[in-house]
Amino acid sequence: MADARVKAGLWVSAALRLAFADGRGGAVLRRGDADAGGILVVLRARNGLIVLSQVSGPDGEHAWMRGTGAAPVSQDSADSYVERQVMRDPDLWVVEFEAPDHLPPFEGRIL
Repeated sequence: MADARVKAGLWVSAALRLAFADGRGGAVLRRGDADAGGILVVLRARNGLIVLSQVSGPDGEHAWMRGTGAAPVSQDSADSYVERQVMRDPDLWVVEFEAPDHLPPFEGRIL
């Protein structure tokens, strides 16, 4: 039997609500497939950006990978990473959050 997965559009709405409830800004930069699209999360802080990519962990559970590396990167580097990922998967959502601590407003394991 297949796992029940939260639809991407619903997950994005919930993540934005969590951000707003925490006093952070957030925005959808790109809409993907509402049902089964993957998600990229851009975390914006004064010293740069980190892009998280949704992945499946070794145990099959959803997790997040620092697609742009552990250290914050420039806007150009983040944009380039996002562009490459969207070219590979046109169903991707891209959501950006204000994250002065470089932590997402939602719970999730970061690999």
